[in-house]
Amino acid sequence: MLDKRSNFYQTFLVSGPSASCGVRVLDLLFRAMQGTLSDINEETALLSRPKGNARTPLPKLQLAITMLSQISEPLASQSIYPYINQLISELDITGGDEKKVGYYAGLIESLFFLTQAITVFQWSRASDRIGRKPVLLIGLFGVGSSILCFGLSRTFWGLVVSRCLCGLLNGNIGVMKSTMGDLTDRTNRPDAFALIPIVWAIGASSGALIGGSLARPHERFPELFSGSFWRDFPYFLPCLATGTFVFLSFLLVLTFFRETLPLKISRNYVPDESVVGPASTRPSPKGPLPLRELFIFPVIISVANYVSLAFLNTTFGALQPLFYTMPIEIGGLGLPPSKIGLILSAYGVTAGLFQVFFFARLVRRFGEKRVVMGGIATCLPIFALLPVMNIIAQRSGVSFVIWILIGCVLALGALMETSFGAVFMFLTASAPKSSRGTVNGLAQTSVSLARALGPAMSTSLFSLSVQHNLFEGYMVYLIYLVLSALALVIAWQLPDEIWDDVE
Repeated sequence: MLDKRSNFYQTFLVSGPSASCGVRVLDLLFRAMQGTLSDINEETALLSRPKGNARTPLPKLQLAITMLSQISEPLASQSIYPYINQLISELDITGGDEKKVGYYAGLIESLFFLTQAITVFQWSRASDRIGRKPVLLIGLFGVGSSILCFGLSRTFWGLVVSRCLCGLLNGNIGVMKSTMGDLTDRTNRPDAFALIPIVWAIGASSGALIGGSLARPHERFPELFSGSFWRDFPYFLPCLATGTFVFLSFLLVLTFFRETLPLKISRNYVPDESVVGPASTRPSPKGPLPLRELFIFPVIISVANYVSLAFLNTTFGALQPLFYTMPIEIGGLGLPPSKIGLILSAYGVTAGLFQVFFFARLVRRFGEKRVVMGGIATCLPIFALLPVMNIIAQRSGVSFVIWILIGCVLALGALMETSFGAVFMFLTASAPKSSRGTVNGLAQTSVSLARALGPAMSTSLFSLSVQHNLFEGYMVYLIYLVLSALALVIAWQLPDEIWDDVE
């Protein structure tokens, strides 16, 4: 038996970089052969969740570059929210009817996700073949260029074209999740995936702050921006600030990011902790699986939960600024863009801090499924509080009570954000390593469609509700309370224990 074990050791050490990992796997195998593990069966993972608190160290440099790149999408998509409704009014698209602003604002907000849905699967599939880095670079260049075009647009169709280009050229959100799956394993994934909602929150809060504080600079900072250019293009400055960050991220990826695609690493394998982590196994040399082989229950239920969560989250993201902007008499709070930007920024900061301090602990304490369900459940009080705030504002204006309720909504929204990290963990574990890009592309295509539908549907329902006084103007919230309950039913179908990684 000792000779057999030595042969196994030699075979394993030739094919993988981690001796300690090999010893753990081989001990498991030989104990099973000797009958000392009665609970071993054909479904037992060779790289099972380690006992105790042993965790693989995170490859910090590569994760940091990935996270900086990921900020670009929420920064570009969220920076327009504080001023988009005012921009639509100024372009005189609605003919002076403020009640119609929601229709056009929702369309502009949705176009990015709608056009992203057309190409994100192709970009993610391509990352399984040519590598993550080239696709990331193309996406960053597309986002940076299109946001500058958005700021220079002075017609409705100019806004439409620039927003569409931003979505078509950017498939990075799916590729980045694949990259994080490449960089982590079961032991450190909660810590790494906790960063995704944090980064989104940072990007969203920064984007909201930039959009709210830098819009119309000729009025806010006349001593610095007094020229005719800033009067003709009053929303170019926030786009310029966003575009500058995106192009800096482009340079960082180009210069310092190292490829993580398992297929490419395996062709010229050199163990490097900054790329694959010190305890990761040797990447599989297999190429991506055919698409039809990926339609299995773990993938389908993970994608379904990601879609329902993203739909509700995007709906909330679009309703918030519209609700804050619209006059009190037509269902809103009548706040200016500067205050809206501060509120949305505070939301992002709150969500980010909550993820930093609590996400990994919540996952390890309650499990991924309960975290998903708990986050989705917060949508119920969120959609109930919005009409309550308007009712109070109609009676006593935007009082101290309103600001307390706004704080409650922000706190609940931060809890909702925790669901994303847990859903990403289900999604990553459901995908074979050789096809992570494909699965994430499939998920992101579906989610992009949901995110395209969310803003257009929610803002249109808001306008429809107030125009026709449906349920006293609050029909939109009733509909989303029902949809939130349905999302909880979908989340219930997730397994209590997350799947092991598969090749």
